[in-house]
Amino acid sequence: MKRFVRSTFVTCAMALALGTPATVAHAESQESAGTQTPAPACLTYSPGWRYTFVSNDCSTAHRVKVLYGDGMDVPCQEVAPRNWFTFPGYGTEGNTIEGIVLCDHADGA
Repeated sequence: MKRFVRSTFVTCAMALALGTPATVAHAESQESAGTQTPAPACLTYSPGWRYTFVSNDCSTAHRVKVLYGDGMDVPCQEVAPRNWFTFPGYGTEGNTIEGIVLCDHADGA
């Protein structure tokens, strides 16, 4: 009986995780991503519902920002070499993290 309850719970949890609206791409953020400089491979991000961590494994500092599926705009932040910075996460309302982009010095700080 315990095995049945456990496997049913795991199956339901996986179905809910796969069926969330976070998997839907949003056209608005895709358009804004096309006009911005993509981040180099040495900049990585790890999205979460509460925080999104951006790590800089480059040898130089970079100004970056996170792109959100709902178009939420966050300020650019400088991430020092071999360091990380915390941005807001995607939240509980179905928003998504679409990626990270480089900011030029004219962008907001």
